[in-house]
Amino acid sequence: MIKNILKVLKIFAFTILIWFLSHSVFIIYDGYTDNGEKADLAVILGNKVNENGTLSKRLEMRLKTGVQLFKNRHVKRLLVSGGLGKEGFYEGDKMKEFLILQGVPDSLIIVDNLGNNTRATVENTLALRKQIRFNSIIVVSQYFHVSRTKKLFREKGFKNVSSASPDYFEWRDLYAVVREFPAYYTQ
Repeated sequence: MIKNILKVLKIFAFTILIWFLSHSVFIIYDGYTDNGEKADLAVILGNKVNENGTLSKRLEMRLKTGVQLFKNRHVKRLLVSGGLGKEGFYEGDKMKEFLILQGVPDSLIIVDNLGNNTRATVENTLALRKQIRFNSIIVVSQYFHVSRTKKLFREKGFKNVSSASPDYFEWRDLYAVVREFPAYYTQ
């Protein structure tokens, strides 16, 4: 009896491991795949603003990716989305400041300071659809995060979504890839 239970547990654990590894390969591949799509809007997801008001390297790299999309005429407008961080700064406002310094016109930047998480960013972006009229978007975030973000847009009925991610890796990404596994299926 106990041998049978252990055998079932081993099969279950092996199945979860294979599922996790397959999923991780998929999100890494999807996150680094940029097929040069053009879109009406780039949605740049927020990240940490440091206590002194400077952007974290992750966030700066996301914004630089958005600037490149804009300058290469892959997108017409940029939407920056983030919440109020514990450091006391609205991510969206700080992101807009950076984009303006990079030469993006103020009138082509939309700020969402209520994008406290990925789902909120998706919902807030889609709520603006009638106001700013877009039919296609490019999600800009770290490679491990774009698959879930695109999935959330598609679940809300918005199908014309692609992605771009910065060429930036840090060791905490290993934790993030693991975290994305349950987040992808529960959020």
